Amino acid sequence: MSREHGPVDQGRLLTALGIEGRLLAEAVHAAPIEAPVPACPGWSLGEVARHVGSLYRMVRRRLADGRGPDDWQRDPEPGQGLTGYLETGLTELLDELAAHDPEDHADTWWPADPTYGFWRRRMLHETLVHRVDVEQAAGAEPRGIDEDLAIDGIDEALTLWFGQKLPMLGLTGTKAGSVGVRAGAHSWIARAGPDVTEAWRCSAEEAEAADDVVTAGEPERIYLWLWGRSSLTSVTVRGVHDQAAQLWALLRLATR
Repeated sequence: MSREHGPVDQGRLLTALGIEGRLLAEAVHAAPIEAPVPACPGWSLGEVARHVGSLYRMVRRRLADGRGPDDWQRDPEPGQGLTGYLETGLTELLDELAAHDPEDHADTWWPADPTYGFWRRRMLHETLVHRVDVEQAAGAEPRGIDEDLAIDGIDEALTLWFGQKLPMLGLTGTKAGSVGVRAGAHSWIARAGPDVTEAWRCSAEEAEAADDVVTAGEPERIYLWLWGRSSLTSVTVRGVHDQAAQLWALLRLATR
């Protein structure tokens, strides 16, 4: 049986990972590595590049030969530079992902999706979000986010990070309630409180019935909002705003 990974086709995710990885490497090459990253307090642009490059290697080795988290190249080789470090790690990861059907079994941290497809999606959004970080740190003109990828990243932020990672960390909200999120033709509900943290796709009518409803003219704005790359007030919230603010704050804890 085919597993539904998300709103975007798996082939598109793999292609987009390659494109976003190259854009990230280009942005790093053109920017000062000591520039502070606004969305990652205490991190420089160079540290973001090392983080992504090391994740490429960690995931590839986890998939290819089950190596542990302490067994990969964390820094560029002498003379390699950060751009080369990113590009080499990306190429190796793309080769590993492309060599397997997205339905093939893989070691992941989400019990609902133990497949190679999980890592296609996860590493795309890891790369895309940090590409935005580098642009913000460098003061560069943002390249934007394709609408289908923004929709997919909204889905991942809600169903994986909010609905799965927060419970794994034992983190909950303080006030029970729900948030409807609407982006284009897609809608979700995120429910939080002392006893529950969950999110799911829903109809537009169900989303509109939530305590707070978050909308924006472009899915990209909601994507950046959920991933903490824009301010709490950068989207439109209809309702009392308490639940939307709690959702935004809880995602900061889940994705830090």
